Amino acid sequence: MKVAKFGGTSMASAGQFQKVYEIIQADPERKIIVVSAPGKRYKEDTKVTDLLIALATQYLEHREAETELQQVVNRYREIADELQLDGLIIERITADLRDLLKLDTSNPDRFLDAVKAAGEDNSAKLFAAFLQSKGLDAHYVNPKEAGLLVSDEPGNAQVLPESYENLHALRERKGLIVFPGFFGFSPDGVLVTFSRGGSDITGSILAAAVKAELYENFTDVDSVYSVNPNLVSNPKEIKEITYREMRELSYAGFSVFHEDALLPAFSAGIPVCVKNTNNPDAPGTMIVSERHSAAETVIGIASDDGFCSIYMSKYLMNREIGFGRKVFQILEEEGISYEHTPSGIDNISVIIRDTNFDVEKEKRIEARIKNELKVDDIAIERNLALVMIVGEGMRRSIGVSARATAALAKANVNIEMINQGSSEVSMMFGVKAHDADFAVVSLYNEFFGNK
Repeated sequence: MKVAKFGGTSMASAGQFQKVYEIIQADPERKIIVVSAPGKRYKEDTKVTDLLIALATQYLEHREAETELQQVVNRYREIADELQLDGLIIERITADLRDLLKLDTSNPDRFLDAVKAAGEDNSAKLFAAFLQSKGLDAHYVNPKEAGLLVSDEPGNAQVLPESYENLHALRERKGLIVFPGFFGFSPDGVLVTFSRGGSDITGSILAAAVKAELYENFTDVDSVYSVNPNLVSNPKEIKEITYREMRELSYAGFSVFHEDALLPAFSAGIPVCVKNTNNPDAPGTMIVSERHSAAETVIGIASDDGFCSIYMSKYLMNREIGFGRKVFQILEEEGISYEHTPSGIDNISVIIRDTNFDVEKEKRIEARIKNELKVDDIAIERNLALVMIVGEGMRRSIGVSARATAALAKANVNIEMINQGSSEVSMMFGVKAHDADFAVVSLYNEFFGNK
């Protein structure tokens, strides 16, 4: 059995629905199909999820959103009409959307969760109806019915352990299962969505639960590339990559996979294959526990911006018991999570994302660190990017850091910070955000020889 997930571009139009149908028909082992909400049909188009957010926002503000509702319905109607489906499916989708607007709006986050999830939910209903019109024994399955239980954290749901036993029963169902991605239900029966990339998470959970042979993730590229193809023309395709490498690259900005999505498949030891809906015959990229091919020194290079650093220095810091704990306690009390903590004998830097780190909170944290920790110096620097080179082979190679720093110097990029984990799977460089692209290109040329 295989679980196949199809992203937003794969569900964007009637033509894409037809491609997905042909992919399913080509392999009878593809039994569980996870779908996203319809994505963009062309560059300037709007995703259905964004239309639903606009719908929810308009309704919360004005208690009326007929125009926004019709925009959503029309996207599904266009697909249904081109596929010559019975009009009953659009009536069902319209009724479902109207019912959502009758929900309690006293908790805006929960209301927004329910409305956003309608993108995937109605996409699954529409695709199941299309498969049935083709004579296939296909069934829409709601996550609540299937027992996909999650924590009650709107927009950041975490799967609960009992879900896996509940979902395992899907193995015994006859025919094709069409399952909406992106959301589950709390034990109290409340709909809750995953974070961004949530449909990938759903597919990974289902693959682990049914003990699938393979989890296929269909997107709009032939494979995962060693670098952002918008920065480097014809970058190297990655044929095989480990879970650890993929997670590091996803964290550092690779958009193919959300970093949380791989955990269920990784825990169950299920390989993942990233494939292209528009070119299904391409082999794609396999994500595995251990690579069978010879390990390259560096497998990929990525960058992500939106970081800032809090630098603190204090003479004899290393002898002060509890200093680090006190720093993190201040951040915790201010609702800030940290990303990295490079340190020296008398200094430490805490790297955080600048989301929710506004000027007011910055001033408050700076004052608390000065007053409570009696530091000699503190400096907060914004507009940083983290550039990461990743590869299991780095732990067996000499001179990787020397080559990397030389490449950055060649690109005239100043290094603000260097950090390497003890696993030696990745090496991270903090640079100014405006230098990030130059850094990535220079590192790619150094390690992949694309002169």
